[in-house]
Amino acid sequence: MPWSDRASISLLALALSVASASSAQAQAAPADPARIAEAAHAVNGQVVGWRRDIHQHPELGQQEVRTAKLIADQLRKLGLQPRTGIAHTGVVAVLKGGKPGPKIAIRADMDALPVTEPAGLPFASKVTADYRGQPVGVMHACGHDAHVAILLGVATALVAQKDQLPGEVMFVFQPAEEGPPVAGAPFGAKLMLDEGVFKDFKPEAVFGLHVWAGLQVGEVGYRSGPMLASADEWSLTVRGKQTHGSRPWDGVDPITVGAQILLASQSLIARQINIAATPVVLTAGQFNAGVRFNIIPDEAKLVGTLRTFDADVREDVIARLRRTAQDYAHAAGATAELQVVNNAPATVNDPALTRRVLPSLQRAAGEDKVRESGLVTVAEDFSQFANTVPGFYFFVGSTAQGTDPAKAPINHSPNFMLDEGALEVGTKTMLQVALDYLHGP
Repeated sequence: MPWSDRASISLLALALSVASASSAQAQAAPADPARIAEAAHAVNGQVVGWRRDIHQHPELGQQEVRTAKLIADQLRKLGLQPRTGIAHTGVVAVLKGGKPGPKIAIRADMDALPVTEPAGLPFASKVTADYRGQPVGVMHACGHDAHVAILLGVATALVAQKDQLPGEVMFVFQPAEEGPPVAGAPFGAKLMLDEGVFKDFKPEAVFGLHVWAGLQVGEVGYRSGPMLASADEWSLTVRGKQTHGSRPWDGVDPITVGAQILLASQSLIARQINIAATPVVLTAGQFNAGVRFNIIPDEAKLVGTLRTFDADVREDVIARLRRTAQDYAHAAGATAELQVVNNAPATVNDPALTRRVLPSLQRAAGEDKVRESGLVTVAEDFSQFANTVPGFYFFVGSTAQGTDPAKAPINHSPNFMLDEGALEVGTKTMLQVALDYLHGP
């Protein structure tokens, strides 16, 4: 380990051991916000460094080899014993405190997006890769670089006071939240669960956060119950009969049928679904057919996403879309086959856990900075963990002070710009949440 790393870790451990000793003498306030803010500030230089390193070297889902090594190496420096290779590139480590107490898990996602980053930042990504057969740029356009750095910061702070720490904490670094390299394969959270990440260590609660352009730095967003939508990837294959473009009556045009189905799908949402009760979004992102200007092809394919917050509504919309597609196809002498893959269930914050955690957010960020969020139609496979044990997920504002979040480029934009002040806020709030829970209600 370089001397600078040893010195940094030693200084942090010394600072936090003083805070922990103070905590041991003042049992009435085991998770005092001032001490937690001090701990978050002490580690923030490292958190910023990790974030910039990861941002400059982004990796797509299930390809996070360098990122996983960075994480595992840092966890070993802290004296932990990380398990690697879970769900291909996932990393997990458990910290056992010096006192009995509950078990919790804290999760961060690691992967980047197939997005080309504009030049400008001194640590901007220049990485390129292959994504499902296409050459792409790679960028942390969603903020997962920040999530990894924040969780490493939380781990560093907790390890430094482990002798006074009640309970156990599992740090979960998850691959492929944005999806695997092969369409239809399981996303990272489900694959980690399938491979037994909670088999020998089942936490009482799991926590996660997301840096969010819709809030300014210093602000924190939460919601009890449904918060983020379920995400389904659907594909519709319309099969007709190929013919010359000048004689459409000799064939069956799947492009026309596909267009009719697409327009009807929007009427389906507007006229058949009670969107006043729960939001529903049905979007087509691809429409592919044919290879030549004067040939009507045999087949057209539409691919898109469905976002819902209620499982029954989801099933109803899928059934209606399938029936609509088949009826339009039948009327034209074509066929239509709909396939739907659920990439992530809705993210639902456990109401009882939310009531318990909300005061922690308010202590860490300030009561006037904690915002109740509306329903958000983006999705997150953190929901897989939160469907296994009670979960709580919250937003950490990432838009710079003085910038209107409504006008800031949102996550997934190539122009998404994280203000690094969000890193310390994220570390501080997650530390407060974790320590408050571990020390008891």
